[in-house]
Amino acid sequence: MQILLSLSVALFSGLMLSRLAKKVKLPAVTAYLVAGILIGPYLLGALNVKGLGFTSLDEIKSLGIVSDVALGFIAFLIGNEFRAESIKKIGKQAFVIGVIQAVAATLLVDAALISLHFIFPSVLSLPAAIVLGAVASATAPAATLMVVKQYKAKGPLTQILLPIVALDDAVGLVIFAVSFGVAKALISGKVDVLSVVAEPLLEVVCSVILGAAIGLVFNFFERFFHSRSKRLAMSVTFVLLSVALSMLTFNIGGVHIAFSSLLVCMMLGTVFCNVCDFSNELMDRIDRWTAPIFVLFFVLSGSELELSIFTQPLVVFVGVVYIIFRSAGKYLGSYFSAKSVKCNPNIVKYLGITLLPQAGVALGMAIKAETLGEAGKFVANITLFSVLIYELIGPYLTKVALTKAGEITPEGKVSARVKD
Repeated sequence: MQILLSLSVALFSGLMLSRLAKKVKLPAVTAYLVAGILIGPYLLGALNVKGLGFTSLDEIKSLGIVSDVALGFIAFLIGNEFRAESIKKIGKQAFVIGVIQAVAATLLVDAALISLHFIFPSVLSLPAAIVLGAVASATAPAATLMVVKQYKAKGPLTQILLPIVALDDAVGLVIFAVSFGVAKALISGKVDVLSVVAEPLLEVVCSVILGAAIGLVFNFFERFFHSRSKRLAMSVTFVLLSVALSMLTFNIGGVHIAFSSLLVCMMLGTVFCNVCDFSNELMDRIDRWTAPIFVLFFVLSGSELELSIFTQPLVVFVGVVYIIFRSAGKYLGSYFSAKSVKCNPNIVKYLGITLLPQAGVALGMAIKAETLGEAGKFVANITLFSVLIYELIGPYLTKVALTKAGEITPEGKVSARVKD
């Protein structure tokens, strides 16, 4: 009963706050995150009334399956952006920008934080600085997709944005694994070539292969059904299967094999949308069906944000430096790379702003970084601080950028209660 009450309160608070957000022209994503903070353990949850809000972070983490499933569907829908006809037009541009902006963010943050380490060695260790640079490469696909869907954004910027966000995760995983290996070597004094080079590349390759294989099997079984409801049910089945299988880990000859659920589900969506002739209609139906799950995902994400982080001045200071240089890296990297591949002027000018949101992937990196001991805990705290800031302002900035680019049109007075 308590779990169901908490979930219903989360959904209700997110939906009601989204109405207020609309009045002040804020994206619904921001409203969901704020709703999560309000019913989280630092505010309403602090009253310790079971079912009224989330009374502890452990309670929120026990509902992690909701976030795993939501991210799976988000990645699956983003995979729809990799249609062959679209990739032929923007594939080279998306690849160049996706790689350069991620690397630029890492290099700028590394330069700033390593310099900070030499100025204040007791505040920030070298391994922590290196790992934080890698975390800076990650962008949140969920927040970006939700803003695009909510405002029905269309145009050159939107067309190239989602493939770049998807590619960003693959690049970020490789950068993080290499940086994590270097940080580990600095702490232990031993260099492990397998963990620094082989394992991150294997994770990306294995995730792509697994997603592609599941996508082909999905397409095979989908053809046995003709009703829309059964096709939708089959789609949900294979997304859940992809999320489950991506949790597998095993060792082969001393090499650790793992998968990224985001990459697996993106590849599932990519293969399906390119081999199935009715994928457009099905993707649209999935998008509608998953709306409540996405609301829950963002409310739970807001509830997980640790407001206590603001009581730590050193974390706030390093966090501000991190945010400034990551933002500069994302903007400058996308600006100059977009210019070099002769993108639309609006893409050159506004793309970097839409790449600022940061959440799930970065938090996943931070959790893995905690195995580094004290350096890892510091990385986790800085990441939590930056996610708190980025998730609250990132969706709004994405909306502003898409509006300035002319890809969001004024909504007008539209209501589902009124017939056309």
